[in-house]
Amino acid sequence: MTDALIPTADPTVASSDATVEPRVLTPHIALARVVMLVNPASGSVGPTAAAEAEAILAEYGCEASVVSLESSGFDDQIQAALDAKPDVLFVLAGDGTAGTIASRAGPDGPLVAPLPGGTMNMLPKALYGTADWKAALRLALEEGAPQCVAGGEVSDGQTSSVFYCAAILGSPALWAPAREAVREGKLKLAWLYARRALRRAFSGKMRFSLDGKAPRRAEALVLISPMISRAMDENTGLEAAAMNPSDAAEAFRLAAHAVFSDWRQDPAVTTRAIQRATVTARSRIPAVIDGEPVLLSHEAKVKFIRNAFQALAPNPPAAEDSV
Repeated sequence: MTDALIPTADPTVASSDATVEPRVLTPHIALARVVMLVNPASGSVGPTAAAEAEAILAEYGCEASVVSLESSGFDDQIQAALDAKPDVLFVLAGDGTAGTIASRAGPDGPLVAPLPGGTMNMLPKALYGTADWKAALRLALEEGAPQCVAGGEVSDGQTSSVFYCAAILGSPALWAPAREAVREGKLKLAWLYARRALRRAFSGKMRFSLDGKAPRRAEALVLISPMISRAMDENTGLEAAAMNPSDAAEAFRLAAHAVFSDWRQDPAVTTRAIQRATVTARSRIPAVIDGEPVLLSHEAKVKFIRNAFQALAPNPPAAEDSV
């Protein structure tokens, strides 16, 4: 008996006993060739995701290829997918991997559709409004259109990280896990995260400069992309929010606002649109960049990227993670 390799889908060949028409693809762009990268080792993906993705893609009239990422050839597989120049590159992986692939695709690469396969899933939720990767996949296939995604880049002279949702610099970066726990209904866990963030507050304020203006001091600086900012409607810059509580009582109130309500209403917060920022501190700067915790050097620079990459998403994007 000989095993045969059967393509996921071939729109030019129909089975003689086929009775089901292919599902209708989006009318906004031609999707003839689709590639999907799956990282089965990612926290919320699992070993059966590749087969499930193949089954879904087989329902549509497009040529599709599903690739399971392997740790030994991770980088080469990603590059091969980009070099294939598909009409859209779906990515089912963690937040960091999805962001890296979007960054490598850039504004001139194939359309990228980052599906929710990580922990916080900030970018997928902003684009598709769901943490269900199968629902997001179908939404992109059936309603997707090319969308310019703006973002920012954080560099500390040693490493550089691109973000498409938000970057939090300073000790209150730990409030981000608390906020996510609230969304998942885990209020006790959110309270524990918030308490941990408060214990680390006042370890030394940072100095920051926005668009070359005179330096100021703050406990934290939050940079928010236009896609998820409730305060910005266009890709004109990053929303910069300086958090500057004067004592523990104000820090507690600000933490509660950041976790449970609209933190912009707190008097310890000031916001404005910016193109670039510089942050310095006496020690290394804790940060959360699109949900990924990092430890930056004592000086970091941030710049706005108007056209970071092109996504396949409904127009307008869902922006479920608006902040």
